[in-house]
Amino acid sequence: MRTMIVTVLVVALAATAFAATMDKPPRAANTQYAGWKHGPSTDPGFFPVAVWLQAPKNAPKYQAIGINVYIGQWKGPTEKDLAELKKHGMKVICDQNEVGLKHKDDPTIIGWMHGDEPDNCKRNADDTKWIPVAKPDEIIADYKRMKAKDPTRPVYLNLGCKVADDKYKGSWVGDHQIYVEFLKGCDIVSYDIYPAKSSKPHLKGNLWYVPLGVDRLYTWADGGRTIVWNILECTPNAEKKPTPRDIRAEVWMSLVHGSTGICYFVHQFRPTFIEAGLLAYPEMAKAVGEINRQIHDLAPVLNSPTIAGGAVAESGNKDVPLDLMVKRHKGATYVFAVAMRDGKTRADFQVRGLPGKAVAEVLGESRTIAVDGGRFADDFEGYGVHLYKLAPAAK
Repeated sequence: MRTMIVTVLVVALAATAFAATMDKPPRAANTQYAGWKHGPSTDPGFFPVAVWLQAPKNAPKYQAIGINVYIGQWKGPTEKDLAELKKHGMKVICDQNEVGLKHKDDPTIIGWMHGDEPDNCKRNADDTKWIPVAKPDEIIADYKRMKAKDPTRPVYLNLGCKVADDKYKGSWVGDHQIYVEFLKGCDIVSYDIYPAKSSKPHLKGNLWYVPLGVDRLYTWADGGRTIVWNILECTPNAEKKPTPRDIRAEVWMSLVHGSTGICYFVHQFRPTFIEAGLLAYPEMAKAVGEINRQIHDLAPVLNSPTIAGGAVAESGNKDVPLDLMVKRHKGATYVFAVAMRDGKTRADFQVRGLPGKAVAEVLGESRTIAVDGGRFADDFEGYGVHLYKLAPAAK
């Protein structure tokens, strides 16, 4: 049986029509924000975990499950919005409207944002045809205007699922070069795609589309200047809904591929509209909270530099490649590994720089694995995630 070998810095999405390679971010994640006085925190213990377009009154409930950033406000923001968010210590990325500009010295606001998904289509003013939501030159011009009014914060842009899904028909973009131009109009970019609850045959259940888009954004980024985040699904759509396993896999696929911020799309549209859809499903909110707590516990590790060539893994199932990220922090080596397909496999790991005997603690699973000369093995379920902390064995 042919094995699949995946290095830390080369991502092979084999067995798909969308194979891609990318380089991980060249700098520690938290240092990305050092250029902005009022931007996201540069504390190594801070990792942005956000929700999209939610009411400020729910900030305490979201904080209880590990959310530390709001992205977007329905009305812009308003004075009432900002006062409520400030009361709860919730940071926000919002429109640069008149109210926002009055609060340029308020650390509650950590970024300005463009309108959503300019790469998608909308109806024109007289409702006779579909036209682009916005062209790159409009985004770039708006970016320059926002930076002129306040250079102390980054500007955020979210793009649609055409970033990863070439078959998506709701976008006007036909050439990937257009995305290169879009990225010139922002400091932080994200995109959204929801494969777990998709009804499209090519997309349904193929969670690996999530990191494919992250890879592409890094490929299109302006010399590595642009910071890449990711918006992920976590609520039902009619009878279709992601499972806790799906959400955890999408989150860690995104992180392993270099995303340095996570945002959850928490609305439910069908069968009824619920703005705070995630909060309406206690079992899902609990699962998301557990994922977020692990991210925050590991924030200093995630914010440390990625170790190029730090490990390789051989998958015993040729149809289930593994993708890895390796970090070193306070004397320990961390290997974050995700099975990139919905199938079982056993993986053999080789971690470089670990002579002799060591122990791999599998974080959050109450088990350990013996490591000898940097080698160990483990089993993965479909889209399985294992997070390893390796340290020398006690003598």
